[in-house]
Amino acid sequence: MLMMDRPRGCRTLLLVLFLGNMATALEVPLDPKVLEGLPQPPTITHQSPKDYIVDPRENIVIHCEAKGKPHPSFSWTRNGIHFDIDLESKVTMKPHSGTLIIDISGGDKAEAYEGVYQCTARNEHGTAISNNIVIRQSRSPLWSKEKIKPIVVQEGVSLVLQCRPPAGLPPPIIFWMDNNFQRLPQSRRVSQGLNGDLYFSNVVTEDSRSDYICYARFPHTQTIQQKQPITVRVLNMDAINETMAAYLNDTDLFGDDPAEERRPSFLVPTGSTSSKMVLRGQVLELECIAEGLPTPEVTWSKVSGELPTKRAFFQNFQKTLQIMDVSEADAGEYRCTAKNRLGSVHHTISVTVKAAPYWISAPRNLVLAPLETGVLTCRARGNPKPTISWFMNGVPIENAPTDLTRKVEDDTIIFTEVQTGSSAVYQCNASNEYGYLLSNAFVNVLAEPPRVLTPLDKVYQVIMNKRALLDCASFGSPLPGIRWFKDSRSSVLDGDPFVFHENGTLEIPVAQAFNSGKYTCVATNSFGISENRVHLEVKEPTRILKQPEYKVVQRNRNVVFECKVKHDPSLIPTMTWLKDNGELPDDERFIVDSDSLTIMEVTENDKGTYTCIMNTTLDQDSASAQLTVVEATPTPAVIYEKPDAPTDLELTDPGARSVQLTWIPGDEHNSPIKKFLIQYEDALHDSGTWHNLTEVPGTKTTAHLKLSPYVHYSFRVIARNEIGYSLPSQPSHQYKTNPAAPDENPSEVKGMGTEPNNLVISWKPLTGLQSNGPGLQYKVMWKQMHVDEKWTSVTVANVSKFVVAGTPTFVPYEVKVQAVNNYGHGPNPAVIIGYSGEDLPVEAPEISRVLVQNSTLAEVNWRSVPAKSVRGKLQGYRVYYWKERSLHKHNGHGHPHHMEQQTLTFGENRSHGKLPGLHPYSLYKVNIRVFNGRGEGPASTSQQFETPEGVPGQPAFLRVTDNNLDSLTLEWGPPHEKNGRLTGYTLKYHSVNNSNELGHLEELTVPANETSITLHNLKYSTRYKFYFSAKTLKGPGPSITEEFATIMDTGIPASPYPLSPTSQFLRPPHHKALPVSPVFGNVSSSVGEDGALITWEYWGPEKHIYVEYIVENSNEDWQKEMVNGSQSHVLKGLKEGLAYKVRLVAKGHTDQTVHRSEELLVTLPAMASRQVDIATQGWFIGLMCAIALLILVLLIVCFIKRNKGGKYPVKEKEDAHADPEIQPMKDDDITFGEYSDNEDHKPLKGSRTPSSGTVKRDESDDSLVDYGEGGDGQFNEDGSFIGQYSGKTERDTVQGHESSEAPSPVNAMNSFV
Repeated sequence: MLMMDRPRGCRTLLLVLFLGNMATALEVPLDPKVLEGLPQPPTITHQSPKDYIVDPRENIVIHCEAKGKPHPSFSWTRNGIHFDIDLESKVTMKPHSGTLIIDISGGDKAEAYEGVYQCTARNEHGTAISNNIVIRQSRSPLWSKEKIKPIVVQEGVSLVLQCRPPAGLPPPIIFWMDNNFQRLPQSRRVSQGLNGDLYFSNVVTEDSRSDYICYARFPHTQTIQQKQPITVRVLNMDAINETMAAYLNDTDLFGDDPAEERRPSFLVPTGSTSSKMVLRGQVLELECIAEGLPTPEVTWSKVSGELPTKRAFFQNFQKTLQIMDVSEADAGEYRCTAKNRLGSVHHTISVTVKAAPYWISAPRNLVLAPLETGVLTCRARGNPKPTISWFMNGVPIENAPTDLTRKVEDDTIIFTEVQTGSSAVYQCNASNEYGYLLSNAFVNVLAEPPRVLTPLDKVYQVIMNKRALLDCASFGSPLPGIRWFKDSRSSVLDGDPFVFHENGTLEIPVAQAFNSGKYTCVATNSFGISENRVHLEVKEPTRILKQPEYKVVQRNRNVVFECKVKHDPSLIPTMTWLKDNGELPDDERFIVDSDSLTIMEVTENDKGTYTCIMNTTLDQDSASAQLTVVEATPTPAVIYEKPDAPTDLELTDPGARSVQLTWIPGDEHNSPIKKFLIQYEDALHDSGTWHNLTEVPGTKTTAHLKLSPYVHYSFRVIARNEIGYSLPSQPSHQYKTNPAAPDENPSEVKGMGTEPNNLVISWKPLTGLQSNGPGLQYKVMWKQMHVDEKWTSVTVANVSKFVVAGTPTFVPYEVKVQAVNNYGHGPNPAVIIGYSGEDLPVEAPEISRVLVQNSTLAEVNWRSVPAKSVRGKLQGYRVYYWKERSLHKHNGHGHPHHMEQQTLTFGENRSHGKLPGLHPYSLYKVNIRVFNGRGEGPASTSQQFETPEGVPGQPAFLRVTDNNLDSLTLEWGPPHEKNGRLTGYTLKYHSVNNSNELGHLEELTVPANETSITLHNLKYSTRYKFYFSAKTLKGPGPSITEEFATIMDTGIPASPYPLSPTSQFLRPPHHKALPVSPVFGNVSSSVGEDGALITWEYWGPEKHIYVEYIVENSNEDWQKEMVNGSQSHVLKGLKEGLAYKVRLVAKGHTDQTVHRSEELLVTLPAMASRQVDIATQGWFIGLMCAIALLILVLLIVCFIKRNKGGKYPVKEKEDAHADPEIQPMKDDDITFGEYSDNEDHKPLKGSRTPSSGTVKRDESDDSLVDYGEGGDGQFNEDGSFIGQYSGKTERDTVQGHESSEAPSPVNAMNSFV
């Protein structure tokens, strides 16, 4: 029978998990507009506590609030019977609420209304019920009157004063006081027990008094009652003996000995063992009160483990152990030990932890669409195990109307294909002998079309390179699917760079400017469709281009801090200035402009840090600068410098660990000294190194220095002003302090094992300064926790660790290290907890199950190993899994295919993990190991599991084996990764012309056992693009894409580009098939002004096409340029007059060359760079005409003067003044000769040589070569002149002396002056 139930239980669990995931997808939003129109069963929102103790002086208010649509009505039961409010004159119900108000102000007693109440809230969609609310009146009964006799005891004996207060509701709070209402002092010797009694471990004469009074305070009524005072008299036996001896002839009645010392014994509890039961979640209080002389000390321990350090507290002078929030792990035996110098006594308390029911998974409201499936789950734990009961609308579910869509299985209700109108409220009750839990959960069947809740045309603004989130909050039943579109509705947004969240939000992780635009989200379910538009604006970030700079300003001067900012023009910026991270002073001297801060007439108070902050509505940027204000210089001669070094250091008032240091400051150099830095050198431990000791204000010249023992001190002082630090003073004379015991112990003490049987205790050694004296050693102490009573110790020197050998594996040790020198021990060291070394785990986890979730993902579950078997600190689990073989019948050569083992690591608290990256349709094995700091334990038994089929991989290849004018024969290979049983292939193809336009798409289905196909009725000389994919029962896989062409029917197609006479061709053979090779044809070139134009035709499938070129006969590497799918490309930047070899290459995805054309030789003719013929420019012609006219006028004037007999003395004046600019110079000095015409080659008298150089005598004066660049005239092939007039700069003239340069118009004018 058990074997039959287990599979059914597993199937049920899987179904519950599956349906639970489906049911949690739909949640009703809190939007009031949505809630307003949706029907909803009642839900209890507020109710009184289960145990409700009321104050008899106040009205009784029993809360019951609920919500629903329509608003629910309310009714009550009392003690299981309908409570008719209309018949109760003192009982009213709040309007629109179920809260009851019982008026007892008229003298009615509250106890008349005690009982068990339950509230019911119902509407047309269901009924919800509250907890059973038990109403009880609080009680504070009086103390029974009694006459208490005085208590007389001998000094040293134990004593218990009983309180025994009256039972109240709730129980009273007990405390002891005297007649003056002062609390009685308590201690380890005298303390109050949990029952309220006052315990004396031993009494002393000071305990004698007549006002031991026990008080009881009742919380609800806030009343305090007291017991009759108790009188205690403690007798001192020595005094009694002296008194009685006088009456009884010196006979010693009681003896001369004082009260006898004795071993401890327990007053509470009695015996050696006891037991206690506590409920989970409550506070566990264990009490041990002992008597004895001297007073015993009580300690606690847990026999079967350790006390929970964060939840365990000791109260009442260690006599009470309190553990908060008890759990099942706190069960076990606890031992209290009472000990004094005469001995000890133990008591063991066995603690049992029970549990009222508590939720593991309370049922949650379900909102389902018609014909949907859902699950209500009610899981609770307790001790004993709770009983689960289901109710529907407050009625036991077995008595509810039959519903075929509902199935109850223990703690689960499964709803299948729910119908409209089947909404209801279900109650789950989990109960045991210690309490109960009641939870309401409704099933609301809704049929609602989608609604998009995000406001229409909402604008989102985001800074570039930041994350953008576009909301599409929606509601519908069933849950709508969300799709996003950008700008137009042509294609759905999918994949990078977009992230789609489950709530419909669209995320752009790194927003760019091109992401701006209109976005449309569409929500769709079976009842309709709804859409919404939002807009995204990506803004430029705000940046400070010029930051404020550090300023040093004299007093009463002005200072300006600049802060220039760049921001998005559509955002409104706000500039804020801060001083020392606060607001600027309210002072007219501070002037804030759009990009600067000006401070007029700076004062000493203005120094500080100034920060400019540029804020926009989306972002901000900030920058800071320091302002230093120095004294204004009265004359330019005042210089601010660092101060001089202090002098005359003197040590006074010597002490064991202190000394007084005084000095005389040096010159301040116009900048006041701000502080003095005092440094010391330790000649004994660290000679030659100076350390900072302390700082004092610049107004002081003395300092009281605190020193360490066993140091040879020398001191020096350094002054500092606004400019900087002075040089150090001369050192003081040496001051030696006496040795002493260490003041501190080593730090960073650790205990950690490196082997399974050792414990390494390490620490950070003390420095020489910290040693305080010679002979520094370390006392290392350790003991095993809860095992060793005494410490084991060893003293070592000059080391920083000690190894304890022979330890058990991974047990806790208490460790401490103390510093010791020749003058004593350091302070009592702190105890740290360390662990001995770990060993490899000895047990393997047990795999409980493997759940295959899809063809590439599985989940493995395991049971943890016992803590003792880990033999160390559990760090986690490692899951190893590998593929054994494929599930295909013909797999390889019949041998299993072991793939590389994969490993996943999970944390110590995990009991399950996902196995990703599985191959579909395969057999896998998995095992698990536990590991600690030492390593891994043994592997669990390997468990097999199979993955289901998936979509296949890409076919291995697709190629043409035969081609004709109108047909192609294709051959292919099956996918390397079939991922299941192939059911066939899909072939799609269409034609592609030279402009990449696509023809009609054809589609064929091919059986799985075929490996080739012949396509007929194709167009000749046409490229076709093929998409070929395989498919399994799961669907088609990715396609392999290739392009092939049918045979051309005639010669080469004409090139789309005009060719020059020097163009060259590479022609493919006529009537040859071009499916694979060659793939390049009609390769040609032409040279133009923009460069070399390369054209070609290409029939291959590869997308990465490059043009490569290299200078002919060159050893350089080939240069390449990508052509991006076109069939022509212009090579720019080629050098004129050189020949280049050019070729085309096609590369695959791995950047390997797949196809290469024949090399083509392209020659670029030598030609001048593009020039403009200056002789044809209008401005130049006009300028020449003006110069000619001016020369003609000057010639006429000269001719007239000459005819008058006057000689024009230009040449003589030039010779006389020897002007270097117009004197002829020698050729070897790079000089210029005189100008001569083409007739007599003589210089014109008074003329001036052009500055551009000497004109050769055998050249024509009017030749335009003189105006050309470089002196060489060039002509086009048609004989036209292609030179250009160009005036060179002075720098060009100096660098090129042999160049011929045209005279400027100014030089031409100077020739006749």
